[in-house]
Amino acid sequence: MVAITWFRDDLRLADNAALSAAAKDPDGIVALYVLDDETAEVRPLGSATRWWLHESLQQLERSLATYSIPLILRRGPAEQVLTEVVSEVGATAVHWNRRYGAARALDARLKESLTARGITAHSYPGNLLFEPWTVANSSGDPYAVYSAFWRACLRSPEPDHPLPIPTTLIPGGQQPYSEDLTAWNLQPATPRWWSGFHDRWVPGEAKALEKLTHFLERAVTRYHEERDFPARSATSELSPHLRFGEISPRTIWHISRAANQEVEVFLSELGWREFAWHTAYAFPDLHQRSLNQKYQDFPWSKGVGDEVQAWQQGNTGYGIVDAGMRELWQTGFMHNRVRMVAASFLTKNLLVDWRVGEEWFWDTLVDADEASNPFNWQWVAGCGRDASPYFRIFNPQTQQKKFDQDGLYVNYWAPESANLEPVVDLSDSRGEALAAYESIRH
Repeated sequence: MVAITWFRDDLRLADNAALSAAAKDPDGIVALYVLDDETAEVRPLGSATRWWLHESLQQLERSLATYSIPLILRRGPAEQVLTEVVSEVGATAVHWNRRYGAARALDARLKESLTARGITAHSYPGNLLFEPWTVANSSGDPYAVYSAFWRACLRSPEPDHPLPIPTTLIPGGQQPYSEDLTAWNLQPATPRWWSGFHDRWVPGEAKALEKLTHFLERAVTRYHEERDFPARSATSELSPHLRFGEISPRTIWHISRAANQEVEVFLSELGWREFAWHTAYAFPDLHQRSLNQKYQDFPWSKGVGDEVQAWQQGNTGYGIVDAGMRELWQTGFMHNRVRMVAASFLTKNLLVDWRVGEEWFWDTLVDADEASNPFNWQWVAGCGRDASPYFRIFNPQTQQKKFDQDGLYVNYWAPESANLEPVVDLSDSRGEALAAYESIRH
């Protein structure tokens, strides 16, 4: 008899409530990861996140191996796979950390079916600072405005302190077979479009903690002043580590609070992530449907061919957009300020449906998650929670002059962009965007 820890977006040993609970079983644990590309409620990973997942699972496997615990890898519908593994090892309990998007419906079904078989099934908080059902407005509804949401969070009891790695971790006596990670082909041999990722990233729990420490020691004091300048090393770049749960938001919160630095602006970015996830909890189809229903009838009408391709490839003729899109392709990442500019250009200057951009980012960003990615696209497009007004159209030339005046960022990533013919006139396209907005405003 053993307990199963079902790893998902929590690929860490520290502050892992599900692992800590399973570790109390005297018969030991089975550590299981299921790659589920088939269940309807689970959005299949994009190419860049699959690359990261491969690396992160290798790191988790090494960490567990220090306790002689194998990481069991299985692929298939999670309900089927988990049921099979429970039977194979005679498990009496299954523990997992909660998910908050559409996949929570799957988790609910599993909890019900396991319980009906007499198997203990427990879920735990672990990937947010505040559970979504604990933060609501005076009417009991989810907040629609970030500032009010974050004030409510800050009035709430402080997030729990992170849990240490369990003092006792032992493998269950009976371990099921594990599939070969390489056979999953998360990093296809050809084309090796992701080859530059290794120059930028080292996935895993140890690197996540190292990055946080480095940021708090060297960059956080200038974060509020320099975070919008893409050529400066002023941000933490923790987002992909958070996306895969290699570090928990509670760990970031409490270590930052203890750093004796000005961290409020930095922590407010964790707040924005919370806002996105609380919104996804209320609206699980966030990546498919505009939250502002008026935008269901928005006349997205341009840029369905060559213009979209020029945007994807960083050939628009606007330096900061092209630099960002090329950085994204080569590293799986783009600076947040540049993401806003690139997204605004697609949705407002090219009048392309925000879902087209969201899908591209979903496939190419190493930090794309099912809450933040569509949430931020809807914010820029003007159709989401506390959204940027549609008439707020980022001018890429103005943004470049303001945030990359010396050209360090643009000249590094897209030096030839200035010689390209612009795919669209900024003034004309701005007028068309505003006219389109007027058509749905009433």
